[in-house]
Amino acid sequence: METSDQLALEVPIISARYARRLIHFMERRGVKRQAILAHAELPDAILENPDASISMAQVTSLLDRTEWLMTDERAPFQFGQELDLLSHGLLGFAVLGQENPRQLISMIVQYLRVGLPLMDMELSSSGTTFQIRLVDTWALGPLRPCLTKIYMGSIQRIAAQVCSHFEIQFDFGTALEPHAWMALASNCEFRFNAPVSQITMPLAGRPVQGDNAGLQFLLARNRNPAEERPRQADETVMQVRELIMSQPGRPCTTENVSRRLGMSTRTLRQHLASAGTSFRELRNSIREDFATLYLRDTNVSLESIAEKLGFSNQAGFTKAYRAWTGTTPGDVRRQSRKGE
Repeated sequence: METSDQLALEVPIISARYARRLIHFMERRGVKRQAILAHAELPDAILENPDASISMAQVTSLLDRTEWLMTDERAPFQFGQELDLLSHGLLGFAVLGQENPRQLISMIVQYLRVGLPLMDMELSSSGTTFQIRLVDTWALGPLRPCLTKIYMGSIQRIAAQVCSHFEIQFDFGTALEPHAWMALASNCEFRFNAPVSQITMPLAGRPVQGDNAGLQFLLARNRNPAEERPRQADETVMQVRELIMSQPGRPCTTENVSRRLGMSTRTLRQHLASAGTSFRELRNSIREDFATLYLRDTNVSLESIAEKLGFSNQAGFTKAYRAWTGTTPGDVRRQSRKGE
């Protein structure tokens, strides 16, 4: 893999829990841990630390090794299928709190971008059909098919809560017959040598809440106290939240959102007011959720977080976050490092 910024490869960017789960997956397939870690550049101290993060260089060394040891080209997709909601940490808690299918799909994309930033994703929709296209931003080279399969398997597993059928396209080939891939998921149609790698899924209904739905820590739950709203107002709030989540930075303004919804800013404000909220409240709630996720589950710098969320500088972000939560971003990050 080649990149113009070699330093970026050494920055810890994802939780080591993904490495641990991959090693356990391989061990269940009869591959010894020592064989996996022989050339993976992952010391035991990192793997045994529940709060540790690993760099892109360590990710690629581990994937290089495990892919070489895999005897089935479907194994990466199967590993992805094992990455259910709670496997993604804060993503799981956030998605468990969503009762709207459209919000759930949008959440999957936004939180995977933060918690597992090894590939980017482009979300688009037409009616009730959604498409997620994977984008290689790290110049992964030979490892791209392996990582693509992992992402597709996990997206399929999570989105199965609200989608009953999937069309999965890969921009690379396969040596297996179609029925071999169909055996992984009867509700999936697999296509290879496609122009792009993407997953298409029509919504089938509402998420099925599990026993863990009552967890108190649901990061992305809409905290507005008005639980019962008129359907039209609730739909407007949902659409605005979805647009804000897709682009929470500086371009996310009342004017831009109202234009994308095909209404005037005055009409948008009236709809939100009738729902008991405002654009500012919705945007700040989402900004707070994303900021907390970045602070607790990533090593992204405070300056970068501020920029991603639309603040002109770190000081402005710190002031806003303290107003939202009563604590500072630095305090949240320090507490997370102590395992609190």
